[in-house]
Amino acid sequence: MNEQIKQIAERLRGLREALQLPVEDVANECDIPLGQYREAESGETDISVSMLQKIAHRYQISLDELMFDEEPKMTSYFLTRAGKGVSIERTKAYKYQSLASGFKGRVADPFLVVVEPNDNPICYNSHKGQEFNMVISGSMLLCINGNEVTLGEGDCIYFDSKQPHGMKALNREPVKFLAIIL
Repeated sequence: MNEQIKQIAERLRGLREALQLPVEDVANECDIPLGQYREAESGETDISVSMLQKIAHRYQISLDELMFDEEPKMTSYFLTRAGKGVSIERTKAYKYQSLASGFKGRVADPFLVVVEPNDNPICYNSHKGQEFNMVISGSMLLCINGNEVTLGEGDCIYFDSKQPHGMKALNREPVKFLAIIL
């Protein structure tokens, strides 16, 4: 598995150990299946942003601390130059670039996401809050609680992210989109 995933797994384990919590407690408090949480801590499997968001929210730490091991410091504004956002490639299929990683206490997490085309089944996630997606290039199939929506360049959607949702790049081309998680 990718080195970044292993580092995130170490931070998850470190947080849990610092709080002196059993694995079962963290999984239960964050509404994550125990086996899935154990896999995340192992560093041998992909870790969804929605899982990290649940953990960060529950333990009142920033998502950046779990994803990038950096604590946000800016409070009036934070500038991200084109192509310079802190990024993580969860798997070869998904790359997330944080667009506001240095802003402390933010109420939304904006990401530039690139999903590579593949033949794998759609991986579904759910997390507290709402989400906004706007396609910048390419096209994607977005499934939300059993509903399928095809989005092309310039299309956008806003939805309840507690609903199971997942996406897939279409036409054998990468899709790039802005995702704002609230």
